[in-house]
Amino acid sequence: MIPKDSPHDTILAHVPLFSGLSGAEIQLVLNHSTKKTVAKNTIIISEGDQSASLYVIITGKVKVFLQDGEGKEVVLNYQGPGEYFGELALLDNAPRSASVMAVQKSTFLVVSKQEFKQMLSGHPDIAFALIKGLVVRLRLLTENVKDLALTDVYGRVVKLLSGLAQLQAGKMVIANGPTQQDIANRVGASREMVGRILRDLTTGGYLRMEGKNITINDKLPPGW
Repeated sequence: MIPKDSPHDTILAHVPLFSGLSGAEIQLVLNHSTKKTVAKNTIIISEGDQSASLYVIITGKVKVFLQDGEGKEVVLNYQGPGEYFGELALLDNAPRSASVMAVQKSTFLVVSKQEFKQMLSGHPDIAFALIKGLVVRLRLLTENVKDLALTDVYGRVVKLLSGLAQLQAGKMVIANGPTQQDIANRVGASREMVGRILRDLTTGGYLRMEGKNITINDKLPPGW
């Protein structure tokens, strides 16, 4: 967890990719980085772009997603402070494999491919940390593919809600939760189907919807 309002060097020290660097080395990274702030709903990276920079999130939140020619969207992940994206472009010359959009006003440290390669040459532990991060994302992607292939829409919705909920005053609560469309994009379903599932769970007393907050009153049933 990154302390709130931390200076940039403290933020980088909490990022697994740079946690093995000394204070002087982290300062060197900062000296060769640029700071970028964008408004909510700004596209930072577009799938197919030829850009090649690493983005470290200082503040805000982004979603990583894929989109077809008709605008249909599948959300791969959400990321917040201390996390990073764009690392694949540092390792090859292929176009960007996904799009990234700020879902809140966000600030980033941007490290170019050239600067990153210089860091790698002197600090192989960064390469190891990068590989570990890629393995984690590969496992997450494998799990998502498994869910899409073997779990029905209801099961995927329940898994997502259970994963987002946090314990508050003895209840599992999703504060400022996702919209029905957000849920649909994340589980690979239509908004209408997600809406029916949420309505049924609310009618059955399993969920309570209050504005943007969702409270899970009881263990969600295994089937719908």
